[in-house]
Amino acid sequence: MSASTLSRSALSRTAIAAARRLLGMAVTLLVTSFLVFSSLYLAPGDPASFLVRGRSPGPQELAAIRQQYGFDDPFPLRYWHWLDGVLHGDFGRSYLFHQSVGEVLWSRLPATLLLIGVSALMIAVVGVGAGIVGALRRGTRTGSAVLLLVTVGAAVPSFVAAIVLRSVLGVNLGWFPTIGNGTGVLDRLHHVVLPAIALSVTFMALVTRVTSAAMLDEMRREHVEVALSRGLPRRTVIRRHVLRNALGPIVTVGGLLVSGMLVSTAIVETAFGMSGIGSLLIQSVDELDFQVVQAIVLLVVAAFVVVNALVDLVHPLIDPRVRAAGGAR
Repeated sequence: MSASTLSRSALSRTAIAAARRLLGMAVTLLVTSFLVFSSLYLAPGDPASFLVRGRSPGPQELAAIRQQYGFDDPFPLRYWHWLDGVLHGDFGRSYLFHQSVGEVLWSRLPATLLLIGVSALMIAVVGVGAGIVGALRRGTRTGSAVLLLVTVGAAVPSFVAAIVLRSVLGVNLGWFPTIGNGTGVLDRLHHVVLPAIALSVTFMALVTRVTSAAMLDEMRREHVEVALSRGLPRRTVIRRHVLRNALGPIVTVGGLLVSGMLVSTAIVETAFGMSGIGSLLIQSVDELDFQVVQAIVLLVVAAFVVVNALVDLVHPLIDPRVRAAGGAR
C-alpha cells in the first residue's frame, strides 16, 4: 500500500472519528435540553405568580400573563419554542432581571471564568507538582507529608475551606478581601485568590493522588528498570519515560475536574459574595427564574462535553501508547 493511500486512510479514520464525536455531542446536548426543560416544567411553583409577586392580581390578569408567556401551551409546543430559540442564541428573558438571559449570563461569566482559570492553574501547578514529589519521595518524611496533605485536602469541602480562609487570611490577617469581584485586573486577581484556593483544594488533592499513583505505576515498569540499570541518569529516565507516560491519566482526570468546577463555583461564589454564574444559579433557583436556570444547566453540560472531547483529542498526542493503539485498529 502506497504512502498516499495510507495518508488518505488515516484522514478518513480521523474524519469519521470527528463526525462520530460531533454527533455524540449533539445528541448529548439534545437529550440534556429535554431533561432540563422537563424537570423545570414539572417543578412546583407558578411562573405567572412569580412575575406578579408583591401584588394581588385577579384571575384575568394571571390568565393574560400565562397567555403572553405561553405558560398554558402544551409541553411539546413550549419545548419546541424554547429549543428553537436556544438554537438561534435566544435563551429567553429573565423574569427576575427583566433582561435577556444572554445579557445576564454575559455580565456574570467573566468572574466565573477568572475563578476557574486561577483554580485550574493552582490545580495544575500544585496538584501535579505535589504528586511528583510524593511519588519520588515515597517512604521519606516529605512523601509522608504529601500523603497527609492529600488526605486532609480531599476531606475538606469547599464551603469549609471558604469559611476558614475568610476567617484566617481575610478577617484576622487582612491579607485578602473577603467579598466582591474587585475592579481592574490586579484588584480582581487579589479578590479571586481566596475563592480559587477554596474551590481548588479538594481538586488539588485528587490530582496529587492521581499523579502520584500514575508515577509509581510507570516507575515499576520493566523498561524504566532496564533504563536505570543501564546507568541512565535518574532525572532523564523520570522525565522521558515516567512523567511522559503518566501524563495521560493526569490530563484525563484534570480535564474532568476542571469542567466539574462550574458546578462547585455556586458554593464558593456565594460564600465570597462574587457575582458569577454559580451565585446566579442559586439566586435563580431560589427565585424560580426558570429561563436562567435552564441556560446555566445547559452551559455546564456543554462545557463538560467540550472539555471531555478535548481531553480525548489531546490524550493520543501526549501518550504514544494510545496513539499506537488507535493506529493499529
